[in-house]
Amino acid sequence: MRVAAPQGSARAPVVRMQGVGKTFNGTVVALRDMDLTAREGDFISLLGPSGCGKSTALRLIAGLIEPTRGRIEWTGGAPDLGVVFQEPTLMPWATVAHNVWLPLRLRGQSFDAVRADVEEALDLVGLADFPDAYPRELSGGMKMRVSIARAMVTHPRVILMDEPFAALDEITRFKLNDDLLALKEKIGCTVIFVTHSVFESVFLSDRIVVMAARPGRVIRELAVDAPYPRSEDFRTSAEYARHTRAATDALHDAMAAA
Repeated sequence: MRVAAPQGSARAPVVRMQGVGKTFNGTVVALRDMDLTAREGDFISLLGPSGCGKSTALRLIAGLIEPTRGRIEWTGGAPDLGVVFQEPTLMPWATVAHNVWLPLRLRGQSFDAVRADVEEALDLVGLADFPDAYPRELSGGMKMRVSIARAMVTHPRVILMDEPFAALDEITRFKLNDDLLALKEKIGCTVIFVTHSVFESVFLSDRIVVMAARPGRVIRELAVDAPYPRSEDFRTSAEYARHTRAATDALHDAMAAA
């Protein structure tokens, strides 16, 4: 069930999951009693082993599937979302600019009317020089940048990201992690990010929600209180090491609980 929650103040909740459960085919319990609150400006990582329901939770928040029990509340009415999947899912027959235009096109807006928005989104992800390129001409990292630009072009309140960098090499992944934080700072959105990587979750997040499987549930929430912006200096700091140890310990607990 989806309902609208009352408006709040600064750093107010944007979306809440309350006692959410999801069962598939009447027998497979993917999530049970999941509680999660995302506030304005949060960067939350959902961290846990395969099969713990991270992607299911994201799909529930996105409205792609409905909960079996519990409810999801949005402050301020209908959700304003951008979604980035693990695969870029670009239209191979369309140019980069027309791929980014897609969510605005689905709203009935012509390309000419929103050309400036598309160009701005491409500039933000470092692809201002590639509007007329086709996906086959791009590297994996560039394709993911197009996917991120497409999610951002509507200026959403919340961006949901389902392991978007998992298939990329480590150098590209680090670069996109850096760029993602810069983009979030510019557009001021809330991000909920699914990952298997302790290191990625610590670098990106101010909150890490650790989940255990069978059934999927939250077993711990960790705060990463390092200030933004974060850089390579943070990755090599004692503070980063401390947070990664805490997240690793929590992940081991999650795997034991499963």
